[in-house]
Amino acid sequence: MLRNNDSDQRLLDQVRPGDWRNPSPAPRYDLVVLGGGTAGLVAAAGAAGLGARVALVERSELGGDCLNIGCVPSKSLLRSAHALEEFRQAENLGLRLSESPSLDFPAVMERMRAVRARIAPADSATRFRDELGVDVFFGEGRFTGRREVDVEGATLRFRKAIIATGARAAVPPIPGLEEAGYLSNDNVFDLEELPGRLLVLGGGPLGCELAQAFQRMGSQVTLVEMEERFLAREDPDAAGLLREQLERDGLDLRLGTRLVRVDRAPGESGSATLAQAGSETRVAFDAILVAAGRTPNVEHLGLEAAGVDFAPGRGVEIDDYFRTRNRHIYATGDVCMEQKFTHAADFASRAAIQNALFALGPFGRRKLSRSAIPRSTYTDPEIASFGLDEAEAAERGIATDCFDRPFAEVDRAIADGRDTGFVRIRVKRGSDRILGATVVGYGAGDLISEINVARSAGLGLGALASVIHPYPTRAEAIRQLGDAYNRTRLTPGARRVLKALLRWRP
Repeated sequence: MLRNNDSDQRLLDQVRPGDWRNPSPAPRYDLVVLGGGTAGLVAAAGAAGLGARVALVERSELGGDCLNIGCVPSKSLLRSAHALEEFRQAENLGLRLSESPSLDFPAVMERMRAVRARIAPADSATRFRDELGVDVFFGEGRFTGRREVDVEGATLRFRKAIIATGARAAVPPIPGLEEAGYLSNDNVFDLEELPGRLLVLGGGPLGCELAQAFQRMGSQVTLVEMEERFLAREDPDAAGLLREQLERDGLDLRLGTRLVRVDRAPGESGSATLAQAGSETRVAFDAILVAAGRTPNVEHLGLEAAGVDFAPGRGVEIDDYFRTRNRHIYATGDVCMEQKFTHAADFASRAAIQNALFALGPFGRRKLSRSAIPRSTYTDPEIASFGLDEAEAAERGIATDCFDRPFAEVDRAIADGRDTGFVRIRVKRGSDRILGATVVGYGAGDLISEINVARSAGLGLGALASVIHPYPTRAEAIRQLGDAYNRTRLTPGARRVLKALLRWRP
């Protein structure tokens, strides 16, 4: 819910103008896009930029989760929380602060809202209408046939359509949770007071990020995760380093633990019953944040009338070319993809419009399975990765070699006092073909892209040794791993040949 303040009003004026009037529909659109989040905006802008007649339908605010209740506000809060921790650690850099740092939570939240409003113009309705030529419709979009959509009584006929309606927070059926009230990414950024005791349910990226942020800002956070470790998709060593930091921050980590029941009277603090290893404990809280995954938005879209297969909890079913069972309708982003990231939605939409509108002639079709989508968790330390890990490679029968470079051995990391973490690159055994990588540490989300570019371009790990990096930088760790691989090629036989060559030369 957007608040009645200057920043949120500036945001609304761009992503859901109060005086907006839907246009008269064209006789037929080349593309109708349902959903105005990242996936939908990229699809609409990309298709319009290539000459297509496009209609974009959004039931709420343009920008979707990422701008309004996801990436942008969460990273703004993280910046404040991490800066506060840097002040606390300033003595390690030889700084003596005259006063202990303190937090102004309302100011933190107002900065977040101002950041959101500043970024909004790229997603604004007027930009899409006036600069890109897209017909923007606000209202509930619903398929009424295989090639038409109804929006507030207007019928939009199309050659092709893209479903990009995103996902929302998944809420587990825990007794007492609904009655007690809970936070999710839908409303956590509306907080006006910092919770004294916060229970975070879920140890995925969002749960870990916000748990650390609120702990560093002054809440006492209890993180509850059913698995024996959080960030289950990440390298165990990476998750282990983050666990050590969260414990240093003072979080109460409850891994391998279930939330059994919630008890709370109106206006009072609550009590959560947790089960672990056959025993139960109770934890008091002032607020609960549910971060237990996402569920696709497939309800009330008329997908049956469109001949589109879907399943609650799994979303729209697509093939490797983003097509649904109705060959005139495609889907992208969180409504259909396992990897629910903004950048994944962006990539998918670019591929989908190519496949839907321009796959003939010089343009080929693009496959979802050929992408190596990176992921990043913006905790301290950051964790970023892409591709296969050792377990996944083994499942596919691929033998791997692993090359590691700890930041504790990288000059810039040492000088900065940010030497926690490592760069790890996995290659196919007997070659330098990059299969995947993990970076843990400051700026990991930026560093991972250099390795992914090399992989995407077909460059092997050895080739990275010849890329000249500025000294001193953290990215030197990547070049050093290229050197490490090349050293494995210097076999005893190769050394003998080189020695003979040196002796032969005058």
